[in-house]
Amino acid sequence: MAGIALPRLSAPSLPGSVVLSFLVLAVVLAWSLFPGLFTQFDPYVGDTSQKLLPPSLRYWFGTDHLGRDLLARVVHGTWASVTSAALAVAVGLLAGGLIGLLAGFLGGWVDTVMARLVDVLLAIPNFLLAVLIVSAFGFETTNIAIATGVSSVAVFARVMRSEVLKTGSAVFVEASGLLGGSRWHVLLRHVLPNSSRSVLALAVLHFGTSILTIAGLAFLGYGDPPPAADWGLLVASGKDYPSSPWLVFLPAGVIVVTVLAVNRISRWIRHDD
Repeated sequence: MAGIALPRLSAPSLPGSVVLSFLVLAVVLAWSLFPGLFTQFDPYVGDTSQKLLPPSLRYWFGTDHLGRDLLARVVHGTWASVTSAALAVAVGLLAGGLIGLLAGFLGGWVDTVMARLVDVLLAIPNFLLAVLIVSAFGFETTNIAIATGVSSVAVFARVMRSEVLKTGSAVFVEASGLLGGSRWHVLLRHVLPNSSRSVLALAVLHFGTSILTIAGLAFLGYGDPPPAADWGLLVASGKDYPSSPWLVFLPAGVIVVTVLAVNRISRWIRHDD
């Protein structure tokens, strides 16, 4: 008598685009943490006899107007771009998440006051708000990061508030309260953990958006001055040499590929495949 064949259970596999996106982020993080492993050239000192050379086996990204290796400048500039974007996400996530959490859970006049604050922030375009903050506190990359984070507070607050309202009406949350759990126990033990998934996806998405915003502000001259190697500043410096298009296209390409990889991971976290 033949036995009954049982179906084989296979572990879910990551889509190829997600794997590639993680590899891109791994390279970017490695650049930021260990730049010396990827280039032997000094990012700030060049040889003027080697200026404006096109990409080659020796200079993969070519050289700039001072003979500096462009790849070395991109690699060493990764730390400032990545840490600034991470700081921006931290500011937006902590401030906006706290506002949305309290507004959604406490309700009443707290919700009303927080909602008006969020409406004011949403009324100002994010990029304009970031420019205003940087202009007030000084042209530095750290100030750009803080300004970018402040401009995203309203978005994080709205997403967190909606998730808290949805989770707060769940049966298991109501049951926890009926069983004697205090409001803060219910908030920290049930509401917050179950409201964090969408906020996490937003944080990953905003990491890519922050890279673009910070690069845009640096391009306009609101970041650290030369010889800094911020990605946006590299693009701004390269535009003055139209006969050497690699000075613009290659740093810009790194920005685009990094942001696309972050966006793909964010979509995967939300299970939008």
